[in-house]
Amino acid sequence: MRQASLWTTSDNQTVLCQLCSHFCHIDPGGRGRCGVRINRDGTLFTLADTVAAIHSDPVEKKPLFHFLPGTKTMSFAAMGCNFACSWCQNAPLSQLPRQGSSPQGQCIRPEKIVQMALSEGCDSISYTYSEPTIFFELMEDTAKLAHEAGLKNIMVSNGFQSPQCLHRLGPLMDAANIDLKAFAEDTYEQHCEARLKPVLQNLKRIKAFGWWLEVTTLVIPDLNDSPEELGDIAHFIAESLGVETPWHVSRFHPDYQMSDRGPTPTSRIEQAVEIGKNAGLQFVYAGNIAGHMSESTFCPNCGEMLIERRGYTLGKHIPGAVCPGCGAAVAGVFA
Repeated sequence: MRQASLWTTSDNQTVLCQLCSHFCHIDPGGRGRCGVRINRDGTLFTLADTVAAIHSDPVEKKPLFHFLPGTKTMSFAAMGCNFACSWCQNAPLSQLPRQGSSPQGQCIRPEKIVQMALSEGCDSISYTYSEPTIFFELMEDTAKLAHEAGLKNIMVSNGFQSPQCLHRLGPLMDAANIDLKAFAEDTYEQHCEARLKPVLQNLKRIKAFGWWLEVTTLVIPDLNDSPEELGDIAHFIAESLGVETPWHVSRFHPDYQMSDRGPTPTSRIEQAVEIGKNAGLQFVYAGNIAGHMSESTFCPNCGEMLIERRGYTLGKHIPGAVCPGCGAAVAGVFA
C-alpha cells in the first residue's frame, strides 16, 4: 500500500479523489467506488500497487491495428475497476475489489517491468486487462521509465479519467484504445454505474494530445446494437475524432452477470461495419470473429489489402504508411 496521487482533503478528514470522473468523497476508513483507494485518517492510499497479470502480447490483441503492427507489447494490470459493467469480460480481475476483496498480486517494480519488456523483444508496454486508471501510480512510474528505455506506452481503457489524470498522462502515453460502450446515458448508468459524457470529452482530449487513438465497441444484442445507436457512435468518431480513427466493432459473448442473451450474430457485426463505412470511417474492423475479412486493413483510396490478419497473426504486411498501389497515405504509426 502506498500513498495515492490526485486527491485533496475535503473536510473532517474526508478526501476528494480526483483520479477519475466519479470524483468520490471518501470518509475515513472508506474506499472509493473502485474499491482500491482507501482513506486512512485523512490520507488517501492506493491498494492497486501489485501486478495481478503480466504477459507479452501481440499489439493487435489490445486491439491496436495501426500502431506498430506485428510487434509485441508487454501487458500488465492490477486488480480493480471504476466501472461495474454487467457483461465484464475480466470480472475476476476487475470486479472483486469493488465487492470488498483486497487486491491480490505480485510486487513487481516498474524497473523490472521495463526490463521484462526489453528482454521479451517488446516495442511497447500496455496498461490493460483491467482498468489502468485505478493503478495510475504504477502506470505513471512505469511509463516514465519505459520512455527512457525507448519503449512506447499504450493505454487500454474505459476513458473515464478525470481531466487532472489525463493531464498527467498526456506526455507519457503514445497510443490508446478506448471502449465506447454505448451512445446512451441510460446504458452507462444502468449497466456500468458510470456516465457517457466524460468518456466523450476524454476521447476528444486524447485525440488533441496527439496519441494514436483507436475505439472499440462491444456490440451487445438488444442493448446497443440498433442501427441508430451504432450510427450515432460512427458519426461521433468521424466528426469528433476524425475519419482516420479505427473503430473495432466486437462480437459479444455472454459473461459475468449478462447471461440473458446469446452471442451477437455475425450479420449484426457486418451491419455495424457497413454503418461505420457509410459514416465515412476509413477503417472499421470486425472483432471476435476469427478469419473475417474485416480484420484486415485495406487502402481507403484504392482498396488494396495492406495488412492481412487472421486473429492476431499477420500475413501480408506492407511496411510504412503509404499504399504501394496508389500512393495514398495510410493513417497510423508504423515505425
